[in-house]
Amino acid sequence: MKSFRSFGILALSAALALGGCATVSKVGSITPFHGKKGPKKKIAGVRIPIIAASEQLTVSDTLKGQDFFLPAPAPQTDWPLPGATPAQSVENVDAAPAFTVAWRRSFGVPSSRRNHVTAPPIAAAGRVYVMDGVATVSAHDALTGATVWHANVMPRSKRDHEAWGGGLAYANGRVFVSSGFREVVALDAANGAVVWRVRTDAPIHAAPTVSGGRVFVSDVEDELFAFDEATGNQDWTYQALTEPARILAASSPAVDNDTVVASFASGELVALRAANGNELWNASLSRANRTNALSEIRDIPGRPVIYKNDVYSVSHSDVLAAVDLRTGSTRWTLPVSAITSPWPSGDAVFAVDQSGKVICAARETGQIYWIRDLNDGLAKKKRAYWSSPLLASNRLITLSSKGEAVALNAKTGAVERRVHLGSDVLIGPIAVNGMIYVVTDSAQLIAIR
Repeated sequence: MKSFRSFGILALSAALALGGCATVSKVGSITPFHGKKGPKKKIAGVRIPIIAASEQLTVSDTLKGQDFFLPAPAPQTDWPLPGATPAQSVENVDAAPAFTVAWRRSFGVPSSRRNHVTAPPIAAAGRVYVMDGVATVSAHDALTGATVWHANVMPRSKRDHEAWGGGLAYANGRVFVSSGFREVVALDAANGAVVWRVRTDAPIHAAPTVSGGRVFVSDVEDELFAFDEATGNQDWTYQALTEPARILAASSPAVDNDTVVASFASGELVALRAANGNELWNASLSRANRTNALSEIRDIPGRPVIYKNDVYSVSHSDVLAAVDLRTGSTRWTLPVSAITSPWPSGDAVFAVDQSGKVICAARETGQIYWIRDLNDGLAKKKRAYWSSPLLASNRLITLSSKGEAVALNAKTGAVERRVHLGSDVLIGPIAVNGMIYVVTDSAQLIAIR
């Protein structure tokens, strides 16, 4: 089964409305293409690289083969948000030194033409929480994978009997669930009982971020919401520029103290005041010299990451950037196209691009230490799409749409371990209490020790 988040699966809205944040018209609901495939036609022509020759990624002559600092691996006892912390940032987790599968458990309805497993796993208080393709949330014992409880959050309304997408977050004994059914729901983490639920105007494909007593989440029409964590009451909203073309993946905001950083399909990276939603700065991660229809899609589907007073984010429109958290000024950029989240740690920032290249760049300058092409030498049909990376025990872990987990030496990019997962996967892994947890398209939770 091909993952719904493959590079070629995009969504276009029916309207082409652009304008300012306060006046922009909302576009229609975003759905994946579902149609019969026509006969393939061979078209003669010349292949033109998306990135100009002068802008191709290259390893720095001065950094090639040089050592750099990485923090020592440290235990991670909980992973309550898609990126573990409100800043969506963890340095180097002590986990899975053997890198072998410990167990696997099915948890519900897998991905299909109508259903899609999109929620990254989260973990807290000895449990791992996941969501299947029909909005059934389940809690599993972190040691054995045994199911503790499950709860379906699909609304009873006939209007929304089919939807997909969403994600999970944990805080203060509650699991917060966003979904394509136009809802945000708070569940009791002990038993799955509904505490509160609120409606939104548009579907939500992204996982929420919980911080400072608020639940932050963005819908598919590029509107960011802040809800009160205790009651579900809406505190404020922010409308970014709507975009007629986007990737069928979505981003969770990053939070640092009273600053929320969110990314949108317009290519905007926006910093807001957490208390009231006032805009602090707005940066564009979009290249001016886009050269084809696909590069016109400016979406930033991966999570922005706040690390040491900078924001690291990568867009589909060929921009990996380091942005100053206080001012919004861009410190450096690289021509990288991705739908994944970067991983800054120590002196480096790691990213995985659309073509399967893993990139290790200097965090201060953007110069490149090494590049590893995980699809190098493979025929087109055998090439895979690779997930957001995880730095665990000095190895960079990424998962593939061909059902493989790969561990790279973080200092050199050399492949050290491979594990066959038996199912497609593009959702990035998490690491808790020495284990790495993976969610597959077939709705399996896999633990790697």
